[in-house]
Amino acid sequence: MTPAIDLLKKAKAEHKVLSYQHDPKAPSYGLEAADKLNLDPARVFKTLLATTEKGELLVAVVPVVGTLDLKALAHAAGAKKADMADPQQAQRSTGYLVGGISPLGQKKRLRTFIDESARQHPTIHVSAGRRGLEVELAAEVLAQHTQGSFAAIGRTAIGRE
Repeated sequence: MTPAIDLLKKAKAEHKVLSYQHDPKAPSYGLEAADKLNLDPARVFKTLLATTEKGELLVAVVPVVGTLDLKALAHAAGAKKADMADPQQAQRSTGYLVGGISPLGQKKRLRTFIDESARQHPTIHVSAGRRGLEVELAAEVLAQHTQGSFAAIGRTAIGRE
């Protein structure tokens, strides 16, 4: 399995693992997961890493149907500015490959922010630590096991509700 799934199993946290055949040509890992697993895209969340002006790495968990609001993330983290992290830096810090970065079971514990829209759903789906592997769990369970905070850090994609 993966460190994310191992963490949830060890903690006896309620979750469900879902897998699908990942297509390397898929333009969006999250939307591919929603499509192949027949999930509501509003309940599928992507894990992104950002860096503050002081070089602190932050984890942001936002719906795949939207984008990360970097200003809102910086505000939530008490920083002046946030930019997307370098993919190589994200991989080194988390121990996961881009496209399969889970907010759970990362090599280094980073401050984690979960978009508050996650609370609207009984469960959400996040990467389980490998492309083609998702984990379904309650947003509160995710927050508990990442020591994450909820904040309005996501922006809805244009043309979607």
